[in-house]
Amino acid sequence: MSTDTPSPTDQLLIEHAFRHGFAVTAKMLEVWRSRRLLPGNIAGGGLGRGKGSTSRPAPESFDLVLGLARHGGRGKRPHDVALLLFGDGLPVPEQTVRAAFTAAVTTLTVPGDDEPDTDPEQRLDALADHIADATPTVTLVPARARRVDEGIAHLVRAAGHTWPPAELTALDANPGTSTVTPRDAALAAAAAAINGTMSLEDIGDLFRAMNLTAVANPIASLVETTRKDVPEFADAVLTDDNQLALGPVQDARDHLRDLAATAPFQNLAGAWKTAEEVRQWALDLCGRAEDELAAGQLGEAAVEWMNGRYAMAGLAVLSTLKERDRSPVRHALDALVLLYQVGEYRRLDRLVPGCQWHLLAAEGLMPPPTRELLQDFISRSAPGAGAGVGVGPAS
Repeated sequence: MSTDTPSPTDQLLIEHAFRHGFAVTAKMLEVWRSRRLLPGNIAGGGLGRGKGSTSRPAPESFDLVLGLARHGGRGKRPHDVALLLFGDGLPVPEQTVRAAFTAAVTTLTVPGDDEPDTDPEQRLDALADHIADATPTVTLVPARARRVDEGIAHLVRAAGHTWPPAELTALDANPGTSTVTPRDAALAAAAAAINGTMSLEDIGDLFRAMNLTAVANPIASLVETTRKDVPEFADAVLTDDNQLALGPVQDARDHLRDLAATAPFQNLAGAWKTAEEVRQWALDLCGRAEDELAAGQLGEAAVEWMNGRYAMAGLAVLSTLKERDRSPVRHALDALVLLYQVGEYRRLDRLVPGCQWHLLAAEGLMPPPTRELLQDFISRSAPGAGAGVGVGPAS
């Protein structure tokens, strides 16, 4: 039968789409099935007397056809379409979704990936040379975030307050301005991907480099002084050469691929939803902070912005502002990284019993949607969780 002539069963799907304002053809149905975005029809019983057999659309096909008509236009990549359907909560086949998440990880490339057997140290030496000769591509602080930082600092000082406040500076064992360059950040990120580890010094440096208006950064200081402040904890979580292992000591992308293939499907869905909520929270916070600056008054948004800029919440804001329009691939990677982080907390919980998980609820430490994802840890805490030490204009 010509693919231009629909079967009676496919005609049901075509008419269903038409009733909802979409033009779908038999050829489109065939292409979607070939890409495993749409299940085949379900065979039924024979009609008898040589008249052939019956079939019917799979029940989920009706909703999927509408989603495919919305997202599956000409030129759309099948993996992107699968992720968009998944994000809409549509019943796209699980293996198709997992394949799309895995394909997202393959977009994380590092020069030298075509020679995987090369010694990691040699790869990093070659990569350092490559980055030194290339134009930096890492944006540490997007211009929009920089403007908010500078605007808040200006209004705080105009109100007669010291910025950063002395109380904050006193909490930093290594106060000062970061000297990390975009090239340094690019090399550190590549090393973390290849080895699955990062030194505490590099982590602290990156925290400082992402908050250049602050000459003091207590969170960076806590990271940098881990070995001295909590040696028993450091012995449990650091490698012999003082590196923090980001999961198994291997290429971090292998771990992300493993998550794409094996994480419970409902966890993938939950992480996708949380990643979207984090993005919306970050954009909303930035918009509210800008409104306060335009009015010349610092309010709740400015305080929330300042609290978060020293910790993971601020990193989420920076990551969001770097991408005006987030692709489905980027969204999938954000979801996998969230699952990665949750897995690391679980690993840490096994290595170091009695961790003070209630600190995850401190204001500004985590984006609020991420805190929700970690409630099973935070809920173990004593009363008072979430109080946190805030940083406000009058601190």
